[in-house]
Amino acid sequence: MVTSPPTSVRAGPSGGRLLENIMHFCRVLRAAGLPVGPGQTLKALEAVRAVELADREQFYWALHAALVNRRDQREIFDQAFHVFWRNPRILDRMMGMLLPDVDVDRTPQDEEEMSRRVAEALHPPGDLPEREGEEEIEIHAEMTASDREMLHRMDFESMSADEVEQAKRAIARLSLPIADVPTRRFRPDRSGPRVDMRATLRGMLRAGPDAILVARKRRRTRPPSLVVLCDVSGSMARYSRMLLHFLHTLTNDRDRVHTFLFGTRLTNVTRHLRHKDVDVALEKIAESVEDWSGGTRIGHALHDFNRYWSRRVLGQGAVVLLITDGLDRDAAAGLDVEIERLHKSCRRLIWLNPLLRYEGFQPKSKGAQAILPHVDEFRPVHNIASLADLAAALGRDSARRQEGLGQWLRMLPA
Repeated sequence: MVTSPPTSVRAGPSGGRLLENIMHFCRVLRAAGLPVGPGQTLKALEAVRAVELADREQFYWALHAALVNRRDQREIFDQAFHVFWRNPRILDRMMGMLLPDVDVDRTPQDEEEMSRRVAEALHPPGDLPEREGEEEIEIHAEMTASDREMLHRMDFESMSADEVEQAKRAIARLSLPIADVPTRRFRPDRSGPRVDMRATLRGMLRAGPDAILVARKRRRTRPPSLVVLCDVSGSMARYSRMLLHFLHTLTNDRDRVHTFLFGTRLTNVTRHLRHKDVDVALEKIAESVEDWSGGTRIGHALHDFNRYWSRRVLGQGAVVLLITDGLDRDAAAGLDVEIERLHKSCRRLIWLNPLLRYEGFQPKSKGAQAILPHVDEFRPVHNIASLADLAAALGRDSARRQEGLGQWLRMLPA
């Protein structure tokens, strides 16, 4: 049952529309990429009811408490708030407020301070007024090949809200064909390389000793299990949400995918990612992960994984994806021992690092220096193209180290 907002919020003595303004502000935040729904809007109304409207700081933090639940959302909220509620006398006459003038002229300095998402949310392209006397030119260009290539090469960090949505749809179409590996079991095969003695003896018992039909067999193959250890600390917050969309696609595309998120602690989110609806899956993950956008303790997280989970999920030659930038709050305490144990327990250990996109990247952090000697491949993960390259690499079964890894090992201190 939806409760009606209080009278002080619903309308002022002069017929103002504060309720509509707050709803409009919530729609702006949702267009800018924040997960603001009807529930958060009602919470915002209740929060505004509990504070003094004449105090701008109280009004700001009331909306902040109701609409922001992660650290990476603070900057967008702050920019949207100061642009949306930019009238300096807006709180003096809050009881009789008109709809805020969103289409005000902005100086070039204001344009630089606003992020692209906030600018697009406040001024959708279809809402811009047409200028008189300006010739209208129609160009038909619907996601051409060059547009797709540009989107695939664009860094997740620099994407606008519309480009993020396009990237999510592109990620949902990705597949990850992992090369099959041999197992301990066999299957009947007439041209198999090995003789199946049991099947041969059973055939002799049925047909008699006069007819000996040699049965043959071949070793079964199947894709190995995939284990993902993803860093969701503050330094990885710009990429973790897009990577979770990728992990959701993997989990629903194939079986035996196990996903763990870590910051200061380790959290198993495999069950949540099995939901078909990606929004439901991410909402459940947000509720279960308590250390989102916090610090990083890679050694502690790997210790918990090796102690409690490795025997359960690393059987039959599992492939492990370690997604982190290598920045560790504990200065890589115990990390070398745990990463070595993890490497010896799996078939392939692939390190995905978004910092590798920089040409001048060097493994100078202690975490990177501890991880690098024990990985089989070292790849960037910052755009759709890097995820596609990862899919192609996993499609090739390789027990040897990636070519070119030696150049990174030579950078490590002796």
